[in-house]
Amino acid sequence: MTERAQSSSAEWEAVCPLDAVEVERGVAALVHGRAIAIFRTEDGQVYALGNHDPFARASVLARGIVGTRGGAPFVASPMHKQAFDLRTGQCLDDKQVRVPSYDVRVTDGIIEVGRKRGVAT
Repeated sequence: MTERAQSSSAEWEAVCPLDAVEVERGVAALVHGRAIAIFRTEDGQVYALGNHDPFARASVLARGIVGTRGGAPFVASPMHKQAFDLRTGQCLDDKQVRVPSYDVRVTDGIIEVGRKRGVAT
């Protein structure tokens, strides 16, 4: 079991099997009533961000390009290419912009998304 956060089980929502998310790709899911982008990186980590790109004003982040910049895993929006840190949701190109980030864990091969950590701007 890979786990990035601890919380009460009531806060976690099962989303999909880990194998359903390709490495270095994202998928969109409705979690706790919100559109979430879930990413799986080459090092085996799983991340969840809000799917809404505040620059393009569209729900497209799950279709973005996953990479690293200065050691930070990120997703670049497919629209205008702004990069968002997968760990925090912080925009790497504009420090005043952040998308929500969510706690994620993998339990028995199932990705679960927990509470919101970031604040949308």
